[in-house]
Amino acid sequence: MVEGGGRRRRSFLSFELALLSLFLCFSIASPRALPDSDLNLLEETVGNSSSDSAYLNASSLGKPKEGSFADIIDRALEKEFNESDQTEVADPGSFNNSVAGQQAVLETVARVKTTKKNETKEDKHFQLHDVFNLDNDNRAEDTPTLIDRKDNVFIISNFKSKYPVLQLDLRLISDLVVVIVSATCGGIAFACAGQPVITGYLLAGSIIGPGGLNLISEMVQVETVAQFGVVFLLFALGLEFSTAKLRVVRSVAVLGGLLQILLFMFLCGITVSLCGGKRSEGVFVGAFLSMSSTAVVLKFLMEKNSTNSLHGQVTIGTLILQDCAVGLLFALLPVLGGNSGIVEGMLSMAKVAVVLLSFLAVLSILSRTCIPWLLKLMVSLSSQTNELYQLAAVAFCLLVAWCSDKLGLSLELGSFAAGVMISTTDLAEHTLEQIEPIRNLFAALFLASIGMLINVHFLWTHVDILLASVILVIIIKTTIVTTVVKGFGYNNKTALLVGLSLAQIGEFAFVLLSRASNLHLIEGKLYLLLLGTTALSLVTTPLVFKVIPAVVHLGVLLRWFSPDSSIEVNNKRDGYGLGQKGEIVRSESGKQRMILMSRQSHNS
Repeated sequence: MVEGGGRRRRSFLSFELALLSLFLCFSIASPRALPDSDLNLLEETVGNSSSDSAYLNASSLGKPKEGSFADIIDRALEKEFNESDQTEVADPGSFNNSVAGQQAVLETVARVKTTKKNETKEDKHFQLHDVFNLDNDNRAEDTPTLIDRKDNVFIISNFKSKYPVLQLDLRLISDLVVVIVSATCGGIAFACAGQPVITGYLLAGSIIGPGGLNLISEMVQVETVAQFGVVFLLFALGLEFSTAKLRVVRSVAVLGGLLQILLFMFLCGITVSLCGGKRSEGVFVGAFLSMSSTAVVLKFLMEKNSTNSLHGQVTIGTLILQDCAVGLLFALLPVLGGNSGIVEGMLSMAKVAVVLLSFLAVLSILSRTCIPWLLKLMVSLSSQTNELYQLAAVAFCLLVAWCSDKLGLSLELGSFAAGVMISTTDLAEHTLEQIEPIRNLFAALFLASIGMLINVHFLWTHVDILLASVILVIIIKTTIVTTVVKGFGYNNKTALLVGLSLAQIGEFAFVLLSRASNLHLIEGKLYLLLLGTTALSLVTTPLVFKVIPAVVHLGVLLRWFSPDSSIEVNNKRDGYGLGQKGEIVRSESGKQRMILMSRQSHNS
């Protein structure tokens, strides 16, 4: 009896499924005719998912006839999927609870809604621009935007709907397409002209940005996605980094890097104070100028095959030290702005230092215990395809970078530390091969996004004072950095190359500048001067790297350094004519000591 009942139930279910399939086919083949007014109402209400009541009223117009197969199926679905399955439940007090819970402030905003054109399909004639027009009736609805009283545009990030639906931000997709295509065109153009592709990326970004053609709608979203470029650049750098090489340059990288920052802050503070300005502004300007561009410099060192040379290692070590000092500088800004006392500021900086040391200690332990086992597991699981290993490498990089950011450190420091952790294993080269295409894509996207911050019209209007400021910055930074590196016993050529490599102002200075402006640490005129100087400094950085070989040759002619101050190992030379693997770094009492930068085993 039980088996017979089960067969009858299965037969009945099969019969219901057959009827449902027949009904769906019939519905597709012979759609029920509705009046034009009803169809218009349905299109309008479905397009506006926030009007749930209107949607229900429109749906009721197409209710199936009672007693029909469609009515049976409709009631079965209604019984299966009731109101409790809705993701969003209308709660009159939910808005007030959200405002109170997040300590929000009520403001008046305007909602922007894309309107349809007032022309029907009958009287609409073909026009040439319609071929390239993206605003057609068949595309998905744009993400709603809000505008406040200060003309700030907000993109809705969590659109509430009665039922779970796929939500797309088509403007962001369009912006990313524009940035990637323009960066590609700029890179191709400059590569054909024999110029660095980085210049093409920066120039392409400046053309499509707000200061150019203004083709980008969602600047914040594009710049956020582009930030992955710095993350993967430093992750790849960490994979190529060797702790043995770090030991060679650790004194000049750590102590010398800190000394450079302190010298900039001290000299600028004293200079501004003697000129009658605020000492706090001078100290900030010194900290601001001490930052160099990690992404741009690394890209050039990789193109010149100089990452393994001695001056390349000193430069990279100094850049990493600057990334580590970012948290300390952020803790110093409230003290300079007068928003906190000196004691409180020192305690905040000490807290950042303790967190940094603890974070690095934990990562060091994990790199010797868990990471080798985890990587071998990923390799064994990826025997047929490298997809899983590539995904695991990206996830590991992002996880460590995210933890670093949550601890008050920087994303750059975390991503570099993740690469160094893997570099201690035998899978560093394999990981680098897997991550390299992703790094190249996001690096181009990041450099183009930096170019979007460059206002070409503003630079051209004030080109005289900004160009003079950039030349002064290059001279001062090159002099100070060269002097510090020379003070640690390195020869003139190495010191000068490091100084020229770090002669620009880094893109992270934009963040410091914005934070200082919010704290009222600097005035508006100084803000514009530093903003324009930083932008023009990034634009002229490729030119500085372009003239480095000429400066080296001039130094040999003027006998600033001897032509044999570098040696060649394995017939490999970098883009500046220096030995890629070895270099004479000291000369004491006529005795020269050579440090071989040969690639040692990761286990040493």
